[in-house]
Amino acid sequence: MTQEHLDHINWISNQFSILMSNKYLKGVKEHGGHLKNYDILSLTEYALDEAIDQVVYLITLRDKIIADTVK
Repeated sequence: MTQEHLDHINWISNQFSILMSNKYLKGVKEHGGHLKNYDILSLTEYALDEAIDQVVYLITLRDKIIADTVK
């Protein structure tokens, strides 16, 4: 492993920490409560909703990249 690899993983880790903290705090403001207090079924449904959103965004992003490349 090179210093470039270590720098890259540190950058990714820092970016993730910032994004995750912001997303978590936004969720607390929007939904209140604490994730640990949700029942298992609700947590599962929320997780599925998030996964579906992620796929929708990724497909849309991919299609935009393809469309912009073709132009």
